[in-house]
Amino acid sequence: MTGGRDVGTLRLATRGSPLALWQARTVAAMLEVHHPGVATELVVVRTEGDRDRTTPISRLGGRGVFCKEVQAAVLEGRADLAVHSAKDLTSETPEGLTLAAVPVRGDVRDALVGCRWEDLGPGTVVATGSIRRRALIAAHGAGVEFVELRGNMASRLARVVDDAGVDAVVVASAALDRLDRAGLIAERLDPEILLPQVAQGALAVECRVDDREARERLMAIDSPGPRSEVTAERAFLAVLGGGCDLPVGALARADREDHPLRMTAVLAAPDGSRVIRASGRGGDPVELGRGLARRILEEEGGSALLSDDGS
Repeated sequence: MTGGRDVGTLRLATRGSPLALWQARTVAAMLEVHHPGVATELVVVRTEGDRDRTTPISRLGGRGVFCKEVQAAVLEGRADLAVHSAKDLTSETPEGLTLAAVPVRGDVRDALVGCRWEDLGPGTVVATGSIRRRALIAAHGAGVEFVELRGNMASRLARVVDDAGVDAVVVASAALDRLDRAGLIAERLDPEILLPQVAQGALAVECRVDDREARERLMAIDSPGPRSEVTAERAFLAVLGGGCDLPVGALARADREDHPLRMTAVLAAPDGSRVIRASGRGGDPVELGRGLARRILEEEGGSALLSDDGS
C-alpha cells in the first residue's frame, strides 16, 4: 500500500455527468494501455455546479465550480487522480496538487445547434450560460437575444428541441463529438468568429504533488502539443485574474514540437461593445500567454474593462 491505496490500482475522481464519465474512462483506458496490470477505478463526486443547475455559473463563482470537490477527493486521499475538462480549471492549481497530464485535445471550436451563424439576426434567441459567447456574438452586431443555459448536455440540447422560444444553443464541439451527438451540429464556428474558452477541448489530469508513482504513470499519457497550448492559455488567464467575470478567450496552436506556438487571445466588454484581440508567437508557453495578457491590459486599454467590472 502507498498513501492508503493499493499500488496496483489508480482511483480517478470525476463528476458523474455522461461527458465527465466519458473523459474519466478515456483517461483510465489510456493508463491501462501504457501500464499493463494497473487497474483503474472511478470515484464519482458531486460538485457545487452539479447540485445547483439553475444559478448562472458566474454567480456560483465561475471557474472552479465543477472542480473543487473533485480536487478535494484527491487531496483528502479518497482518490489518486482528478480528471477534468481543462476549461473548467481555475488558472492556479490548488496547493498540494499538480497538473500532471494533458493527454488529449479535441475540437476547440464552439458549435451552434438549431441554426447556422448566417441565420442569427434581430430577435433570434440563443441559449448560453457563457458570458464569453454572449459578448463575442453580440460584438458581431447580429441583434441576438440571450437566455440562460445550465444543466447537462442532454438538457441543454433539449432547449432548442423542446423550447419553442429558443432558436439555437451554443456548446463546445468536443463535448458533442465525445457524446456521439455531432450530428446535431448546425455549424462549427471558426475561432475567428468565436474565440474558444481557455483550454477548451482539452482534458486535464491532476494528482498530489507528493504522489511520485502517480506522477510517473501520468507522464506516459501527457501530450506535449496540447500541454504547451493549455499552459500558454492558462498563463494568459492567470494574468487577467482567473476568476474575473469578463468574456475571455484564448487559443494557442502547436504546429510542431520544434516550432513556436501561435496564439490569439481576447478580452471583451460583457455587452460586446468593445473587443480587444491580440496575437503572437513564442517558444515559451508561459511567457507567450503572459505577454499577450500584458499587451491587452497595458497597451490596448484592457485594464479599463477590468476596472469597469470591478474585478
